[in-house]
Amino acid sequence: MTSNPNKSLEHFVSSADFDPQTVSKLTPQQERYYTASQWQIMWWKFRKHKLALYSGIILVCMYIVALLAELVAPYSLHNREIDHIYAPPQVVHLFHEGDFIGPFVYGFDYQLNMENLKREYTPNPAKIQKLQFFCQSEQDYEFWGLIEGNFHFICPDEGGTLFLWGTDRLGRDVFSRIIYGSRISLTIGLIGVTISFVLGTFFGGLAGYFGGIVDNLVLRAVEILKSFPSLPLFMTLSALLPVTWSPLGVFFGISIIQGFLDWPGLARAVRSKLLSLREEDFTTAAQLMGASHARVIGRHLLPSFSSHLIASATLAVPMMILGETSLSFLGLGLRAPITSWGVLLNEAQNINSVVLYPWLLLPVQPVILVVLCYNFLGDGLRDAADPYK
Repeated sequence: MTSNPNKSLEHFVSSADFDPQTVSKLTPQQERYYTASQWQIMWWKFRKHKLALYSGIILVCMYIVALLAELVAPYSLHNREIDHIYAPPQVVHLFHEGDFIGPFVYGFDYQLNMENLKREYTPNPAKIQKLQFFCQSEQDYEFWGLIEGNFHFICPDEGGTLFLWGTDRLGRDVFSRIIYGSRISLTIGLIGVTISFVLGTFFGGLAGYFGGIVDNLVLRAVEILKSFPSLPLFMTLSALLPVTWSPLGVFFGISIIQGFLDWPGLARAVRSKLLSLREEDFTTAAQLMGASHARVIGRHLLPSFSSHLIASATLAVPMMILGETSLSFLGLGLRAPITSWGVLLNEAQNINSVVLYPWLLLPVQPVILVVLCYNFLGDGLRDAADPYK
């Protein structure tokens, strides 16, 4: 007796209550996910990483502040208050003797301590100096060196002072100089990483994809560059910059030097990854379909480990910021009249000054904040770009 296979199949389907329409139907959430682009999926995954999301917001705010430094800083870059040298930070108050007055600071009474020659400033409650917002100040500036103006988001009261983070040895407002210094310190990392990223992915991609003599040449170049001590090499290249260059030219020169010294590490990582990916079936399929070498590398291989590239780029930016800060602190990087966080910390080398005037170390706070934010942001972007998470 022969059995009917079609009848057995129908019996199996009916017994399992199989409904093709029910199985193939997607919920609106599933349909939205399966029809989304790669960038949309990355954004949805990144939003779940709250620490990375908040870090990205903080970094965006810091770059906006750097862009609008002339408007945000209450004082101009080179403004000097000779009557308030080494003045301590002024605390912003809202109430005075129980009465609401609004944002204000107390003025200072000054005297020189003849025992230790320390300048002593005492807040005087009788000197109430209200803060002004969206105001025109006596502090004129040229916005990005192009447009003259005197508009500020916050200004001291007429005849008063506003030293949120104190002043330095020349009576210059530390808070304003930190804001101006953010332009250099935040930008130098982006320029250096861009150069390093382009060189690292280019030479690493060539070495990993082609192999052979190309791989040997790239590896030998990487080994030669890595064999030099980084600090003496940086000092030598920095010394070669012409003394006649403007401060802006020196800034770009330092950025380019940092980029050229940092690419070998990324090139090694790209090379090792492409050595394995070039043997995959999708690479062979792309080659058989007539795709050029540049298309195979750029459209198929590099996106396959984009999470590693993103993490490397985001981690390289704070490292370059730390490098510029450290070298400028030692007097080997940027120098006055350029203003960066490292140049500001250079004034805190005298331990006696730090003991007497600890607010001179305040420029280290934005450095720590930027490094932490970039690290958290890199973790979030790496997880969002990882296809296996």
